[in-house]
Amino acid sequence: MLWQQVGAPVLELGWDFYASVILFVVLVALAVPVWAAIGAATVLMLVWSGALPLSLLGEKLFSGIDAFALTAVPLFILTGDVLVRTGLSRKFLDVAEALTCWARGGFGAATVLVCGMFAAISGSDAAGAAAVGRMTIDRLVESGYPRPYACALVAAGACTGILIPPSIAYIIIGLVLGIAVSTLFLAAVIPGILILVSILVTNVVMNRLNAWEGGGIMTPAEWRANLWRTIASGWYAFLVPGIIFYGIFSGRLTPTEAGAVAVVVTIAIGFIIGTLKLSDFPAMLVGSAKVNGVILPIIAFSIPLAEALAIIGVPQGFVGVMTSMTSNEYMLIAIMVLILVAAGCVMETTPNIVILAPILYPLAQEIEMNQIQFCVMMITALGVGFITPPLGLNLFVVSGITGESILKIAYRAIPFVFFMLIVTLMIAYIPVFSTSLLPDIYR
Repeated sequence: MLWQQVGAPVLELGWDFYASVILFVVLVALAVPVWAAIGAATVLMLVWSGALPLSLLGEKLFSGIDAFALTAVPLFILTGDVLVRTGLSRKFLDVAEALTCWARGGFGAATVLVCGMFAAISGSDAAGAAAVGRMTIDRLVESGYPRPYACALVAAGACTGILIPPSIAYIIIGLVLGIAVSTLFLAAVIPGILILVSILVTNVVMNRLNAWEGGGIMTPAEWRANLWRTIASGWYAFLVPGIIFYGIFSGRLTPTEAGAVAVVVTIAIGFIIGTLKLSDFPAMLVGSAKVNGVILPIIAFSIPLAEALAIIGVPQGFVGVMTSMTSNEYMLIAIMVLILVAAGCVMETTPNIVILAPILYPLAQEIEMNQIQFCVMMITALGVGFITPPLGLNLFVVSGITGESILKIAYRAIPFVFFMLIVTLMIAYIPVFSTSLLPDIYR
């Protein structure tokens, strides 16, 4: 009634919308797979609203995922799996540790760096949390960190999996909004590094306050000798991220082609150094297929859902309601960030992107926000949700591999969430962080 009193537009939605939302929430609460919950909600909305003929659903499911850019998703997932099985991920940890061993809290910093290195290849945060967690958590505890904090450190560092390119999340949002993936990758470089630095700084502050981990006594000459020795023994591991970054950012390879080359190079290195056998392939392919089999059905069902939402006027109505509440663009950006962080707390990135991007993007256009900046802000805000209760995915991953209480890990993750939110707001309000590396046409 207050809305009518102040003359604000009312977003009038019928049971075609509310029943679908209720069905989705109930199915997710019952632990039904997210793709199935989205599919059921989509079918109900289509039948109830008549927004699209149900006979077109099958065609929409396949046409929605018939995109060359999506081929990069299974390729990067497979690259990350091969990276772990060949032991190349341990080479990253060795180099990261050699870089930071001189400093107080050096192994904690190395853990964050190796999360970033893994992110620059796999594009997946859950995979990074599992792989890095198995290598580092026990050693972090031996170094003096409390186990819940060690788990929180890995969970926070692994958030860079969707923030540092190549990222599966940027591939998906590029597909949904029709933006070139290579452009989004370039825009994500500085924001991804800023998030990584914020996690490093947080760990330094927490370590200094609590005196958990000391530093090795090493002269500059000893440090340099140790670093070069470590690089010499594992330089070949860096061929993979080098090929990905050079290929994409030089324009010589599309993200999909870079993913394919990365898979081949990683497998070749595994055979050459003798850590990969033909017998490993079935398990690798099955594991990667399972992860990919979770992502693609979500995209397939979410695209007709997004079309139905647009037809019944949800995005347009949302823009009207938000702009009637306030015309202040800074407040509207803060509201968008709040929505995205909250959504990231309760649902995985892929469904959040394909459902929320078409709804929030018109609002960003209304306040003349740069489209690239919007995409980077969205992915970064969703990334914060990975370590935020109640359903932060990375919290569950590290809890699963250590047996540590999720609540204890979440409590220790609060400082990381705080500093990551600061960076997210910087990205949301200052376009230069996400557009400075782009050609003038995108600014």
